[in-house]
Amino acid sequence: MSGDHLRDFCERIERLHEEKKLIDGDIREVYAEVASSGYDKKALREVIKRRAKDHDERTEFETIVDLYEQEIANASRAGARPAREEAS
Repeated sequence: MSGDHLRDFCERIERLHEEKKLIDGDIREVYAEVASSGYDKKALREVIKRRAKDHDERTEFETIVDLYEQEIANASRAGARPAREEAS
């Protein structure tokens, strides 16, 4: 492997990093437009994150989240019952 070849790799990577900075700036501008239009940026970020996953993966993830939330709620209700029973 020659020094010229390595330098070419470095220069390509550096150009890509510069392009990425420009794209990141463009994305920030769009989110600023989102906010000025009255939309919730955080919610939109979540929508975009979810849309990036394929349908099956997204459905499975949402099912797991729902299950965890139900289990936590059940544990909270179950934890409250013995406290009332002990007070009796």
